[in-house]
Amino acid sequence: MIAACIDPEFAVASNRKSEGSQFVSWFGPLLNALRNLGGSGSPDEVVEQIAAELGLSDEIQNELVPSGQPRFRNQVAWARFYLAREGLLDSSKRGVWSLTERGRTTSLTLEQSHEIFRRWVAVFQAQRRAKAAEEESLAEQVAEETGVPSNDYRVVVLEMLRSLSPAGFERLSQRILREAGFTHVEVTGQSNDGGIDGHGTLQINPLVSFKVLFQCKRYTNSVTPSLVRDFRGAMAGRADKGIIITTGSFTTEARREANRDGVPPIELVDSEKLINMLEHLELGLRPITTYEIDNTFFNEFSA
Repeated sequence: MIAACIDPEFAVASNRKSEGSQFVSWFGPLLNALRNLGGSGSPDEVVEQIAAELGLSDEIQNELVPSGQPRFRNQVAWARFYLAREGLLDSSKRGVWSLTERGRTTSLTLEQSHEIFRRWVAVFQAQRRAKAAEEESLAEQVAEETGVPSNDYRVVVLEMLRSLSPAGFERLSQRILREAGFTHVEVTGQSNDGGIDGHGTLQINPLVSFKVLFQCKRYTNSVTPSLVRDFRGAMAGRADKGIIITTGSFTTEARREANRDGVPPIELVDSEKLINMLEHLELGLRPITTYEIDNTFFNEFSA
């Protein structure tokens, strides 16, 4: 279904499980998208740029993996992982993807993309054998078979979030907003307040603050644009800003609706961003420092 809108060799990879990984087909488009964005961009900007350049349909962008995450965004994220290992993208974790000097001048064919994938799978497998019992099983399925160690704690956290009661998820959202700098955060979800689950105040500086309304959706699937419109309708005349927090995802149409011109903007917090906030605020997650061997560094001195 991608064949009509992208280069034929990439279409082939997107319609079959070549080497167990469909995401390899996004290596080249990811590099191209970053170049067209000026060399760097947020994950959302990169995903949207790829979709626009290749003319991907909303149906493709909205397809979900079993965990409830958008398949396309998930695959682009795994493509970024490998390109960072290859030294074509900066491995920064500050929320911005950027090209390295090599990445700026590198274009990849599909075969070159698969060669990168195969090489790094071999590295991961060697590391697994070396660490044996100390290392967890290699490459849990994330969209497709990827050949990289999985981030199991994020899967567990997401399951825990989705198992909360509606009231419990509202209280958790309240705590997160407070930790993020909101004041006077109140939960009103039990009051049948037109879909509004709570409100708070964000103080921008000593002279400027604004009221924010929020809605909590303990979903497994995607939030639709109609829900965004309904929430905006409930906000009318009551606040200049709204936030929808979900344990699921948002359809492409919902994201467009949230940022449509001429109406109050609505911030969208999906499960990935929600877990990122828990990590950043260290709520329910304790950071542990460890080290992973960078084989490419030592390879420079092996000759």
